[in-house]
Parts: sequence; structure tokens; C-alpha cells
Amino acid sequence: ASRGIGAAIALKLAQAGAKVLLVSRTLPAEEVNADFEKNGLSYKHFTADLSRVENITPVVEATLANFGRLDILVNNAGIIRRAPVLEYRVEDWDAVLDTNLKVPFFLAQACARQMVSQGQGGKIINICSLLSFQGGILVPAYTAAKHGLAGVTKSLANELAAKKINVNGIAPGYIRTDNTAALQADPDRSSAIVSRVPQGDWGQPDDIAGAALFLAGPLSDFIHGHIMAVDGGWMGR
Repeated sequence: ASRGIGAAIALKLAQAGAKVLLVSRTLPAEEVNADFEKNGLSYKHFTADLSRVENITPVVEATLANFGRLDILVNNAGIIRRAPVLEYRVEDWDAVLDTNLKVPFFLAQACARQMVSQGQGGKIINICSLLSFQGGILVPAYTAAKHGLAGVTKSLANELAAKKINVNGIAPGYIRTDNTAALQADPDRSSAIVSRVPQGDWGQPDDIAGAALFLAGPLSDFIHGHIMAVDGGWMGR
């Protein structure tokens, strides 16, 4: 949650009254801290590399140490490694699958255990992708991970719904973030993307934050295992 979609979601949840723990490998951008502090919002930051499963327990412990309980998880950490299929490296495949699929599952597991122990349910939101539905270009590992995360979302929902834990996903469309910087900078690819989006533009991180707020609150209590596309109409086209 140091920037981009994660920071936007954290800010939106805090504005709605949540106490949030920002987790990232690096400190949040100065403007992120400023957004929280100028509005007097309750937040803490915890430094952790969410590509490694050994950091899961410290993240949960930090949440409890700061706030005493854990009610919402937003699984947003993700990386992309781009290369043609014929040139894709094993180390890039492993890095992407660890960060985008393995750790999100086990972090969700750890948070769900805490939610069950509290006895009041909770909300788990996995940040999926349009590539949870499509194949993409130059991103085979990312596509595999995001397809997998959509499946994990449904699998978790099937088992946790009876425990009053809602597990859902958000599939962002083409959003202006660091992860899409290469596409934004490519005039041909950017033009092709925008021409397919009925709204006619790239999305902003705050567009995803609105969907997360809905899925984190009581208005979504009867929604389980759903992957919500927030894409300006891309999938409908």
C-alpha cells in the first residue's frame, strides 16, 4: 500500500472509519502519508516483503499489536515480469507466482484464522486482473497467477462463507499505476487499449478503491466468490 491502487484503497477505507495497516517493502510515498495525516486518519505502516511467506505471521502480529483485531484483508501486492513466451525465465515465473498467488493464499489463510478466532466474520478482497479472464501478451506468469487467484478466491469463499467471512475479488482494468507504466508509454499499445474501453480512457486507482469499499462493508454481505471487473467496460466490449 505504498502507492497506486493499494494506497488508494487504504485511504478510502480509512475515510470510511477503518484503522488501516499499510504493508509494503518500501515506505509509502510522501503524498500518501500526507493524505492520511491531513485528514487525521488512523493508520500505521509495517515494512514487509510480501513475496515471502515467512513475512505473513509478522504482518498479522503487527495488525493485532496496533489495532487489537483484524477484520479486513486487501491482497494487493503484485509484480509483473514481461517477456515473450519463448524467452520467459524460470526465475521470473517463480517471482511472479510467489508474489501474486502463493503469498496471497497463505496471507488470506492466516487472516481468516484470526477472523474465525474473533468470531465476528470478516472481509477478504483479492486484487485480481482482467488477466484472470484473458491471456494477455508477454505476461504468461502474471496471467497464470491471476487466473489462479480468481480460482483461489472462489475456493476460499466456498469454505469461509459459513464462517461469516466474505471472500471476493476485484479485476482492475487498465489503471494508471507503476505496473502499467510500460503500456502507458507505448503509443501503439496505449491507443489500442483506450480504443477498446467504452469509457475511452485509462482508469485511476480511486476507481478500484470505490469497489473495495463496497466489498469491505455490510452492503456486500451476501456476495461470496465474485470477481468484480472494474474496467471502464473493457470486458463487455
